Amino acid sequence: MRRSPPQSISSIEPHTMKTGLRIGMHGSLIWAVDASHVITLGGDSRATVFSTPNMILLMERAAREALREFLEPGEESVGVDVNIRHLAAAPLGATVRGVAKVVGIDERRVSFEVEAWAGPRLLGRGTHSRAIVPISRLVENLAVLSDEENRAMDLNANQGSLPDFQTLQISVSDRIAKVTLNRPQSRNAVDDQMTGELEQLVAWLLGHPHEVRVVLWTGAGAAFCAGDDVKELRGMSLAAARELSLRQAEVYLGLERLPQPVIALVNGDAFGAGCVAAYSADLRIASHAARFAMPEIRLGWPPGYGIAQLTALVGKSRALEMCMMGEPISSSRALEWGLVNEVVSASMLWQRGQQLAEKMLQLPAAALRETKRLIHLDEGSQPKVAYRADTEAYLRCLGLPDAQEGLAAFAEKRPPQFRGA
Repeated sequence: MRRSPPQSISSIEPHTMKTGLRIGMHGSLIWAVDASHVITLGGDSRATVFSTPNMILLMERAAREALREFLEPGEESVGVDVNIRHLAAAPLGATVRGVAKVVGIDERRVSFEVEAWAGPRLLGRGTHSRAIVPISRLVENLAVLSDEENRAMDLNANQGSLPDFQTLQISVSDRIAKVTLNRPQSRNAVDDQMTGELEQLVAWLLGHPHEVRVVLWTGAGAAFCAGDDVKELRGMSLAAARELSLRQAEVYLGLERLPQPVIALVNGDAFGAGCVAAYSADLRIASHAARFAMPEIRLGWPPGYGIAQLTALVGKSRALEMCMMGEPISSSRALEWGLVNEVVSASMLWQRGQQLAEKMLQLPAAALRETKRLIHLDEGSQPKVAYRADTEAYLRCLGLPDAQEGLAAFAEKRPPQFRGA
């Protein structure tokens, strides 16, 4: 496996370092393989092994250790090239050792031969080079990239005027945006058109962090959101369903990347994608009539996205209950489980949301944005990419007879008759 340097690193001029480093010197690092280091192949837990990216990281970190004592204050080494062959597997719990031997020095770059071992077994070997750079230059470069990367998932910021929407209602007053999912005749089910308009909305909010400081998010009519539009799904190919599911997942994850705090005002049922839409907000206020459910299992498939975020909010046992049983829980139960922050009467829902938004406007904007960013960042990257596995599992089941029966039963308004096998 060969990896070229990213532009952000290769554009930084390499630096000099202390003398004393010589060809033949070694660095090493020992890890115990834990759950964060492994990958399960083919969905078979018996085939859980030390992953190639983590093996490469182990060897790169060993090279970094070899250089550490030769760096001047304010310097760091960064990887610029790696070429690795993965030769053998190591299981969860194994003790693995990375070794890096210096084979070339040109003042600014150091070349290594690297190996990874599990006891006497060679796991991988290859070559690696690192550049010595001033940390100040690295920080400056990252700051420039951060300013340029004004994006949420794959959505570019739109600094222009607010688009015209048909499935959403948007109003902005006193730096508070009020967003209403507006398909009440379909209980605000999310179809392809609404997905596209939500993408446009997230892009517009990204581009207007000063004009809009807080977002209030609710549904028109009696429901917050009934989930994905199952009627539309019946006529879709699996490829089209995959694309739509991935887009929807990225929209909801995009809410986390917005600079504005998002407050969901859950006025009624929040089912499936509607439940995901609610818990993708930063805060959730529910009316007494609100209900929450992940009912996809009752149609014949698992949730297509959002499982990791739900588990982070309510815990593994309760996430399993919601997703495996598919039954609604009340707003009071949702409060008990940590799925919502408050429960108020329906008549007080907007007023309470407005109160929270106005309180946020009195807080320092930059500190509020950074607090939101850091709390979501602390979850790590796994919840941000888990939806891809969710979607593939959803598509596998969507093509099976039970899912077709679930779709037919939904259209015919009758209980499904699953095969149970």
